Amino acid sequence: MRIPGPAEIRALHEKYAPTTEAFTLVHRHCEIVWGIAEQLLSSPHLAHLDAELVRAGCLLHDIGVYRLYDADGRLDHRNYIRHGLLGHEILEAEGFPEPLRRFCSHHTGVGVTRHDIVSQALPLPPADYVAVTEEERLVMYADKFHTKSRPEAYLCPDEYAAYVRRFGEDKVTAFEALRSEFGEPDLSGSGPGFGTEEDATAAVVRG
Repeated sequence: MRIPGPAEIRALHEKYAPTTEAFTLVHRHCEIVWGIAEQLLSSPHLAHLDAELVRAGCLLHDIGVYRLYDADGRLDHRNYIRHGLLGHEILEAEGFPEPLRRFCSHHTGVGVTRHDIVSQALPLPPADYVAVTEEERLVMYADKFHTKSRPEAYLCPDEYAAYVRRFGEDKVTAFEALRSEFGEPDLSGSGPGFGTEEDATAAVVRG
């Protein structure tokens, strides 16, 4: 499988970003998520992971957000939960293989399940959008430590665990499993955050 590099992915962001502001917000977030994942990959127990694939997943995971901006540059917060599937569609249209597309559609919260979708009437086709491979799980996990909210901010693991508890203990358990699997990133020098990138959506899944 051919894996696109940073320059190719940046060009893709530029192609789909409706405004310079949107590009800066989304692409910067993706780069930060890669920085967090790259740091975690330095752990010897994760040396077997495909770092190039993780990098591509981090840099691509939120590209669907651009499809939620209207002609006036306003973000459709109500349908934000759809950004993963929208990104999956963009990558499919661009000819990227399914393993890369899944980084878009399977990174939200700590996994969106069919039960979440049906019980909360979420605007998604009923299915399990849950990270499966270690690379997918690492991208999903690294994404939890930076928010695109205004102002953008970093969250430490305990902050995210406290945040996600409101969506059920099963979400906390899932996050703690990721924490045990990948360790904790060093976010020193990054201010504490509040909320997550999905705060703009309905009270779902995220986490």
